[in-house]
Formats: sequence, structure tokens, C-alpha cells
Amino acid sequence: MTVALITGANKGLGYETARQLIERGHTVWAGSRDVARGEVAAAALGARSVQLDVTDDASVAAALRTIEAHGEGLDVLVNNAGVSGDRAVYGVTGAAALAVFDVNAIGVIRVTQAALPLLLQSENPVVVNVSSAFGSFAAVMDPQRPVSQFPNLTYSASKAAVTMLTVQYAKALPQVRFNAVEPGFTATDLTPQAKGAGQPVADGAETIVRLATIGPEGPTGTLQERGGVLPF
Repeated sequence: MTVALITGANKGLGYETARQLIERGHTVWAGSRDVARGEVAAAALGARSVQLDVTDDASVAAALRTIEAHGEGLDVLVNNAGVSGDRAVYGVTGAAALAVFDVNAIGVIRVTQAALPLLLQSENPVVVNVSSAFGSFAAVMDPQRPVSQFPNLTYSASKAAVTMLTVQYAKALPQVRFNAVEPGFTATDLTPQAKGAGQPVADGAETIVRLATIGPEGPTGTLQERGGVLPF
């Protein structure tokens, strides 16, 4: 039995990733900052709910203790929790930027570091970090890609950090498969300025699930989208 932990799993891509993994027979811990919302989502999914705020060291540690106490280990970590930040360059403050990085990038470090002792006991440990084409130099400089037309200071920089963290973890820990994912422009509440636009959330979760279910021979240290590897 494969056991997975997904952060930010009570809605959007995290929820759909959980649904697809459960459909494939995996056991899923649905991490959620809000306990009530997390429990409702987990009940609907058939997942296990665990309170997990990626900006809080104590919350992260408690969540991993809860998972460890069940005695089934942890095979897959999906660092999905994220915030969009403010697109307006002139409105960005240091405090606002720190808040975005705390969730999107530092949150990946907090959860990954806490999960590593369990992951390293797995026969096939896998980590998937939800990144973005906004964090890819190649994508944002390609006029054929929509992300090249929309400046987004803190979100883009934080997602570039997520991809670099993925590469560095992969180099440091070759026994774990680490990959970053660009899920594509997906209709979730992280895109309120284009509400109703974007691909269905099931399509957005497809690449996350694909990389969450790779074997020991699978890729590591990559940034991938639906069509394959996305240059960083």
C-alpha cells in the first residue's frame, strides 16, 4: 500500500490529486490548514485528514508525528499548498513578499525536512513539488506562452525557488525521486482574475499524479508539464 501526504488538499489541485490517487488505490493523508474544512474534504474523498499549516513548524511536526503514529509509513509527499500573491509590482512590500515565499518556497522546505525521516524508510520515496511555468526562465521569455505576457513578481520568484529546491534536493538525495510540476493554467481559486477560465482541475492534477506514481527508475530533478520536461 502506498501512503501519500498532500498539503493544501482540501480544495483545488490538492483535492483533485488526492481524489485521483485514492481512485488508484493509494492511501492519502489530506493536509489542510483549516481543521474543519480539511475534515469535510477528507470525508468526501475517503482520505485521512491531518491539520497542517506549512508556515508553522509546530503544525508540520505534529502532522508528521500523526502520520508516523499510524505505523504505515510515508511513500509520497506532494507539496501542493500555495498562494498567488499580488501581481501589481508597485504594490509589493517586503512583508507581502515574505508571506508568499513563506508558503510557496519555505513551506516546501519545512514539510520536506519533516517528512524525510519517514520517506527514507520507504522502498520507493517520491516527492512532487507543485511549481509553475511562471517560475521557468524559458517559459516566461517565450512569447508563444501566455505566462510571458503577465508580470508576477513574488509568485514567479517563489516558484522559481521551488524548482531550484527540487533540483538541489534531487542532487543531495538520489535515493528519493524529486520532481517539480507545472500543472498548467487551471480553473482554481488561485486564478480569481480569470474565474471560470483555464483547464479543468482534473487535467491540472494529471501531471502531479503521474509523477507521484513513478517507480524507482523514474525521473528525478526535473520540471515537468503535461507534454514532458519543461526547460527551467
